[in-house]
Amino acid sequence: MKKVFVISIFIILAILNLTAQTEKEIKAEIKHVTVFPDRAQIDHESYVSLLPGKTILKLSGLSPYIDPQSIQVKGFGEFTILSVNHQNNYLQNLEDAPEVKNIRSQIEALQIKVEDEKAAINILKEKEAFLVANRAILVKETTFTLEQLKSVMELYTNNMDQVTMTTLKKGRLIKDYEKQISALQQQISDKLGKQQLPSGEISVTVTSEKQLSGKFSFSYVVTNAGWYPSYDIRVDDIKNPVTIFYKANFFQNSGVAWEDVKLSFSNATPWVAGDLPALYPWFIDYYYPAPSLQRSKGISNNRSDAPVMVEMAAMAKVMEAAPVSVEKQVGATTITFDIAVPCSIPSDGKIQTAEIQRLTAPSEYKYVTLPKLSPLAYLTANITDWAKLSLQSGEATLYFENSFVGKSYLNVNQLTDTLTISLGTDNSILVKREKRKDFTSKKVIATNKTETYSFLLTIRNNKSNPVKITLNDQLPVSSNSGITVEPIELSGAGYNPQSGYVKWDLEINQQETKQIILTYSVKYPKDP
Repeated sequence: MKKVFVISIFIILAILNLTAQTEKEIKAEIKHVTVFPDRAQIDHESYVSLLPGKTILKLSGLSPYIDPQSIQVKGFGEFTILSVNHQNNYLQNLEDAPEVKNIRSQIEALQIKVEDEKAAINILKEKEAFLVANRAILVKETTFTLEQLKSVMELYTNNMDQVTMTTLKKGRLIKDYEKQISALQQQISDKLGKQQLPSGEISVTVTSEKQLSGKFSFSYVVTNAGWYPSYDIRVDDIKNPVTIFYKANFFQNSGVAWEDVKLSFSNATPWVAGDLPALYPWFIDYYYPAPSLQRSKGISNNRSDAPVMVEMAAMAKVMEAAPVSVEKQVGATTITFDIAVPCSIPSDGKIQTAEIQRLTAPSEYKYVTLPKLSPLAYLTANITDWAKLSLQSGEATLYFENSFVGKSYLNVNQLTDTLTISLGTDNSILVKREKRKDFTSKKVIATNKTETYSFLLTIRNNKSNPVKITLNDQLPVSSNSGITVEPIELSGAGYNPQSGYVKWDLEINQQETKQIILTYSVKYPKDP
């Protein structure tokens, strides 16, 4: 019986060991961050030693801006993941950033100096009290000659003067130290806000039949981070191709610094639902006006003759120097740029910039001018097969012949094979539009009036090489059958009657001047 009892105890202990549930804090370094336009995916890795039975692994010190639906936990080893939970711990604040820690250290050093100065002032006050007390005793109980009294008073005065001046200087030092402390505390307040952020936590419950070491990977998406593209577009000479410096401007204010992480930039939009939208029936019916409350003799059944369409639409579900070596990954629907060198990004919301691609694109250069609106000639670069460059719309800084010429916007949301980039104006090409007064007239014939307009368009090329230039102008477009617009002289231009646009494609040699005549008439009734 005793033997059976001992065996039962061992069995119970074994069962308790198997079913024991322990909690373990783990550390998992950030290995990789993929920055999207409006958020970022953070990947951690950790190696953990597990005991037999259930274990709750707690990864804390994370960003409080985690999207719980985006959390993924993977385990590698002979164990089973039972559950994954997420919460924000408001009792545990995130560890201060290095910059904040440095400010706190400065404050502590200044506070120590204040304490030292206050202690010295206390000693000086004691010395002052001692001098005052002894002066009273000496004067009361001692008879001094005139010379002795003078010596005693001089000694007393010198000591009191020294104590007073030293106390005053130390008081000023304390005020200066306290002023510096107040300024540093304001810096911390500006950085942390009125309230420190809570700590994000991910808890993973695992079970194992034996003691082992396993590998875990954690992945989740945080807000308060993102990136946007911008470009430096350089043209050294219109005989050379365009050079495009593709830059990523990124920021993060997630509450946790990213220290020495591999960084990637993706144009994916994970917050947009991937479900195919569905069409719902679109009903049409006559509009029945609502009955007026002022009527007392019944409700009118009159209906409007014009049908009104009522649409039931389904909204898509909205989910929450030499450049660094960059590898571009082109997927089926996204493009990702992987930075080869690890980066450290503080959680301060400041914009940082990294060059992610440097492209050279063959281009056809052409000048465009609209003298009706501006007497300037604009240089454009026309890039074919631009879709292969994997560009996104963004602000562009323009440089021509090693000089800054202005800002522009690179718009890739177009359905054409050629991408046109404006490179600013060129003062070497002069453009002028003048009215030819001798050929501008007004006539009345029978019941109609006819007004004739004529313009002289002049282009001068002061460059040392020939240029191609597109000259644009326009004729008015009639929206009334009683008004007729007729082109009289277009100097070989292409004319679109529907839009009224007139275009000349010209090639002008160096130091050459070309003149173009544009004449048209407008006929309309004398008495409309």
